Amino acid sequence: MKLTNKVLLIDDDPGIIEVLKLYFEKEGYQVFTCMQGDKAVATYNSTQPDIIILDLMLPGTDGNDICREIRKTSEVPIIMLTARTDTLDKIIGLELGADDYIPKPFESKEVLARVKAVLRRTEKRDASPVNTDESKSADVITYTGFSVDKIRYVVTVDGKEIYMPPKELELLFFLASNPNRVFTREQLLENVWGYDFYGESRTVDVHIKRIREKIENPDREQNWCIKTVWSKGYKFETR
Repeated sequence: MKLTNKVLLIDDDPGIIEVLKLYFEKEGYQVFTCMQGDKAVATYNSTQPDIIILDLMLPGTDGNDICREIRKTSEVPIIMLTARTDTLDKIIGLELGADDYIPKPFESKEVLARVKAVLRRTEKRDASPVNTDESKSADVITYTGFSVDKIRYVVTVDGKEIYMPPKELELLFFLASNPNRVFTREQLLENVWGYDFYGESRTVDVHIKRIREKIENPDREQNWCIKTVWSKGYKFETR
């Protein structure tokens, strides 16, 4: 991983900002900081970081609203920080497009490990080969009225391109690449997020829900769908 990755820390606790800033700079990262929610998006736009560490509870504008605003134009990785323990807060953050979620209090080395894990996945995605026939055959899945292209990170439904964050697209691609095979949530976490993901199985449910909302239409005939197999997991079913 390159040592010039830029990290934007958004938190209203000066102690957290100071500790994380020192820790990341020691590891070779360029660090930007913001302590006010209403200045967070502007700070992101001016710094263009490679990853954001975002506190949920901020003065001015909360972390969920900031995440929602950034996701309108960017797929930059976002890791949420929060002192809240409510599972609903975590689900909301993931639904808005956060890549990971860290409860406070935390160890700085844990935050660093998660940042490295997310950046590895992002850099692997960005380094995917393009314009080769071999890659196209392996990385483009097509069904009637539907395709997912892992080279260009594009999902198309009925000829229309559908916006989908990287992790949603990777989950959809994995399921569509293995039609009619049932995967448990744990298997999906292992295959799509990798061993270094620190989340939980509910993360899969959140992503499946968002994917369904974007690609499935009950008014349209289609010979494919993402099916829940109760007490087991999910499968991409074709008929």
